[in-house]
Amino acid sequence: MYSVDVIIPSYKPDQKLRKLLELLLRQSYPIQNIIIINTEKSLLDPALIPEDARISVTHIRKDQFDHGASRNLGVSKSDAELFLMMTEDAVPKDTTLVERLVRVFETDPYKDAAPVPASADDTALLGETDTADGYADGDIGHGKAARGPIGAVYGRQLATQESSYDEQYARQFNYPAQSFVKTQQDIARLGIKTYFESNVCCMYRRDIFDRLGGFIDHTIFNEDMIYCGKLLQAGYASAYEASAEVYHAHHYSGCQQFHRNFDLGVSQADHPEIFAGLRSEGEGVKLVLGNAKDLLRHGRLFTVPNLVWKSGCKYLGFRMGRNYRKLSRRMVLSCTMNPRYWAYAGRCIEENGDHSGDRKNR
Repeated sequence: MYSVDVIIPSYKPDQKLRKLLELLLRQSYPIQNIIIINTEKSLLDPALIPEDARISVTHIRKDQFDHGASRNLGVSKSDAELFLMMTEDAVPKDTTLVERLVRVFETDPYKDAAPVPASADDTALLGETDTADGYADGDIGHGKAARGPIGAVYGRQLATQESSYDEQYARQFNYPAQSFVKTQQDIARLGIKTYFESNVCCMYRRDIFDRLGGFIDHTIFNEDMIYCGKLLQAGYASAYEASAEVYHAHHYSGCQQFHRNFDLGVSQADHPEIFAGLRSEGEGVKLVLGNAKDLLRHGRLFTVPNLVWKSGCKYLGFRMGRNYRKLSRRMVLSCTMNPRYWAYAGRCIEENGDHSGDRKNR
């Protein structure tokens, strides 16, 4: 049996955190520790934390928070073989979440294998005959090739009553009912979605995580996809387990989508070692067109203009983020939702748009 810890960054949590913790404490697969990295002690209501010796809370200041470093801090407090990274607003559907995620590692036929980086020949074979169910059995194109062990497995996110209609469709688009395994060889078939691996609910093998250096210590956003890119490029595999379900909802306005996607674009621009040559726009177009058809099919014609507005905000934010080096300091700071990121050592944006001082921690 593996030892398992859960790590949860939190900021201004509400009753969802209480529900999350109560369900984690009742999981069918035993949890060793629940480690909460909370931003600003004054913003955490102690009543949200059940009294249980397995739960610990570490408080940090708002200016100390970073999407990668704060999660690494939580990992540093764990000695478990597997750790489950969650967010404060993701609530397990039932008490089998941990069990279902652990089972993926337990049944991985390549769990003791060496990592298998993709070769150019393997990648060239893809795109004609492969199906959407991944490569759990090691199939590559027209032949056979073993893959490396699974380094991370993420769960399925379900919409809630809070979710807007477009978000409900997006949940179905990004989190299908079928489980699969991805490797670097899937790039030719899946493109940027190969590296999609949301740590809203994602379990990691600690030995592989440490070997790869963990999450990037300083990133504006997207630390989970950046890590997945490193994982697959190093010859390991990423799994999606559709039976491990959590309820997770956002209800972003068009302006909020703009800021969020601006930072998403920045993260891709800052990490060409992961994202160079991978286009995101194609997946976005598929999502929007599918969403529009779904709205029309259900007689929701009046909601299509809102979908167009939000989609335009997403696209504009993303394109500006990808090209942030061409923007002035004032413009960048008005577009981002993480202004503290730009104050990091050496990351001072000049008014003329010169970003020569940018630094990346890989």
